[in-house]
Amino acid sequence: MQAMEKRWTLKEEGNKEIINDLSKSLNINSVLAKLLFHRGITTYEEAKKFFRPTLEDLHDPFLMLNMNKAVDRLNKAITDNENILIYGDYDVDGTTSVALVYSFLKEFYPNLDYYIPDRYAEGYGISYKGIDYAKANNKSLVIALDCGIKAIEQMRYANERDIDFIICDHHLPGDKLPAAYAVLDPKQEKCQYPFKELSGCGVGFKFMQAYCQSNNINFSRLTPYLDLLAISIAADMVKIYGENRILAYYGLKSINENPRPGIECILEYSNINKRKIKDNSNLVYEKSLSISDLVFTIAPRINAAGRMDSGKKSVELLNCKKIEQAKEIASGIDEHNTERRSLDTDTTAEAIEIINNSNFLQNSKSTVVYHEGWHKGILGIVASRISEVYYRPTIVLTLVDGIYTGSARSVKGFDLYQAIDHCSHLLESFGGHKYAAGLSLKKENIDKFVHCFEEFVSSNITDDLLIPEISIDSYLNIEHITEGFYNVLKQFAPFGPGNMSPVFASDGMMDTGYAKVVGSNHLKLQVCYPENRNISFNAIAFGMADKMEIIRSKIPFEICYSINENVWREHKSLQLMVKDIRLNQH
Repeated sequence: MQAMEKRWTLKEEGNKEIINDLSKSLNINSVLAKLLFHRGITTYEEAKKFFRPTLEDLHDPFLMLNMNKAVDRLNKAITDNENILIYGDYDVDGTTSVALVYSFLKEFYPNLDYYIPDRYAEGYGISYKGIDYAKANNKSLVIALDCGIKAIEQMRYANERDIDFIICDHHLPGDKLPAAYAVLDPKQEKCQYPFKELSGCGVGFKFMQAYCQSNNINFSRLTPYLDLLAISIAADMVKIYGENRILAYYGLKSINENPRPGIECILEYSNINKRKIKDNSNLVYEKSLSISDLVFTIAPRINAAGRMDSGKKSVELLNCKKIEQAKEIASGIDEHNTERRSLDTDTTAEAIEIINNSNFLQNSKSTVVYHEGWHKGILGIVASRISEVYYRPTIVLTLVDGIYTGSARSVKGFDLYQAIDHCSHLLESFGGHKYAAGLSLKKENIDKFVHCFEEFVSSNITDDLLIPEISIDSYLNIEHITEGFYNVLKQFAPFGPGNMSPVFASDGMMDTGYAKVVGSNHLKLQVCYPENRNISFNAIAFGMADKMEIIRSKIPFEICYSINENVWREHKSLQLMVKDIRLNQH
C-alpha cells in the first residue's frame, strides 16, 4: 500500500531573545533551547527542574478539594475496623489504581477487598452489582478509583444501603456531582489543586500520599508503587508534563531498575529488547524501557485480561510477590493477549474488506462499519486501526441482542463527541470525549445513524483534517546531530502527550547511494549533504518503499524525523527514524 500523503506543520520560531538566553545559560544548541521554549520553559531554573525532576516538587495532596474529608473517613474506617472495598474500572488505569491502593493499604490494614466490574455484564464505572457485592459482604466504605464522577443514581443507591463512597476520579464532572461521602477530582469546580491532568491512578496515589502525611508514614513507603502509576499515565494518554512528568520519570526508573514480579513476567513474555550488552567503554549498558514501551507492550497485556476474561487477573498479577505465581498468571494473560491480537487482526481485515466493497464508504468522509459476529472487547482497537488506514472519523459496531454497540475514534482536530451527539436521537446511549467514544443503538436505526453521522462529518470536517499531520519542532542541520546533542535530547524524556519526542526536518538531503528496500515495505537509507559526504546518518523509513523514486531522482529532498540510538552487536550509533520524505520545498 502506498504511504498516505502527510502535511507538515512547522511550529512557530518563538521568542528569539529567550531562546538565545536559554542557549547561552545552559550551554546548549539553540534548537534544543527552542524545544524548551515550546514546552513553556523560559528560565535557567525552570530548565533545571525540567531536566532534573524531583519528588520534592510534587504538590501537597491536601490542596485537592475534599482531601481532608476523604482521609478522615479512611482513618475512621481503619480505627473502627470496618471492611473496606477498593473498586476500580477494568482498563489499565483502573486496574493499576486498584493494585496500588489495595496493596499499599494492605501493608497497614488487613480488612480489605477489591472489586473489578465485568466489562460485559456490568459495563464501565460503578455498577449496581458492585454496590450489591459491597452490601452482601459488609463493606461499609468503598474507595472508587478511575470512575464514579457521573455515578449520580448509583450513589443514591449506595447511600440507601448505608455504604460510604470515596470517589477518586479524573474525568470531567457533569453538571451535578454524585452524593458520595467525598469526591476527589482535580477537574471539579472550586478544586484548587494546581495540576489538573492526573490519571485515575494518580488521584489514588495522591490520596495515599495524604494518608501517609496524616499518619506520619514516611513517603518512601509509597514510592515503590510509582511503577504502577507510570503504567497508568502511559496507558491513559494523560499529559506528561508538570507533576505527571515527575511521577512518570520515577515510575519508569523503578520499572527499569527493579521491576515487580508481575511486570518482569510481562516483559519476559513480550520478548522486549531489555538485555544487557557492553558499550564501547566496556561498561554494562541496558536498553531502558520508555513510555512507548509501556503503551505498546505492557498496557495491552494488562488490558487483555479485562477484554477477554476479567480485570481481576491483572490486579492479581500486579500484586504478586512471588515470581512463580506471577509467571502462572502472566502466562494466562499472554494467551488472552495472543487471542486478542488474532481477533483484532482478523476483525480489522474484515472491516477493511467491507469498506473496500462499499461505494458509499469509499466516497464518505467518515467510516461506520458493523457486523454481528465481532467481539465487543476489541472494537476500540479496530476503530483505531481503521482510522489510521483511512484517516477519517471511524465507528466500529457489533450486534448484541438486537443492539449495535461499539467504539469510535477520531482524527486530530475533529470533535467526534459533537458528531455523535448530533445523532443522539437515534442512540440508546453514548459517552466519551473529543477523540474517543462508545455508543449503542437499536438495529433498526443503524442505516439512519450511518447517514446522519456522515452528513454531520462531511458538513463540518475540513479537507486538511483528513490529511495526517506531522508537527515539526524545528529545521535542523544534520551536522549538529552529535553525541552531546543527543545526550541533552534524551533528558527531555519521558516522552508522551504534552511532551512528544521532538521531530526535526532537514532539507537539501541526498542519499549516499546505499538506499534499499528492506522487509516488505520499508526503506533504509543513508543521508548526507551533497557538499559534505563525510557526515552522514543511517535512516529507516517504515512503510515508505514508494519514496524510493524520490531518492533515485538525485534531486535534493527533505526528511522529517526523530532521532534515536541504535544498538547492534555491542555498537551504539545515532539513527534517524524517518516520518516522511518529500522533494525540497525550500
